[in-house]
Amino acid sequence: MSAYERAKIIIETIQYMTIATVCEDGTPWNSPVATAYDEDLNFYWKSWTENQHSRNICNNKNIFIVIYDSRAKAGEGEGVYIKAHAIPLLEDEEQEIIKAYNVLKNRSGYASSSPEEFVSGVPRRIYKAVPEKIWVNDGGTKNGSFIDVRNELSLENLKKQLKS
Repeated sequence: MSAYERAKIIIETIQYMTIATVCEDGTPWNSPVATAYDEDLNFYWKSWTENQHSRNICNNKNIFIVIYDSRAKAGEGEGVYIKAHAIPLLEDEEQEIIKAYNVLKNRSGYASSSPEEFVSGVPRRIYKAVPEKIWVNDGGTKNGSFIDVRNELSLENLKKQLKS
């Protein structure tokens, strides 16, 4: 199975991703969020604006995402690693909020809110992450020892794979 096929399976199957952000004082912060993605491989999630990761994104849009099957046995896990920038979708972006809301609703199969909630300026927002680079992990050996490596994928080729 190709790296693109493995990445596709992981992205389509795992509904949670972790977002690594950085606090103003330089402290790293990592948060799991339920996610969905669109045809351009933008990732969306809903969060309270006062959550630490939400505040961090307002101060520094650079994030790192990991989508990983944590149920795998040690040494057998596979993941997708994404360098991205993230933004909150604001009230004046109503059409994008509705699109993102529907992407999230379609993936989860239910809605715990309505798109209007995110247009009206309530304390939760829909956030959007736009990938800049993407990798999958792979294993190998060096001097008889297992090593875990990252193989970079073309974003455009992965988008094509996800559409197939």
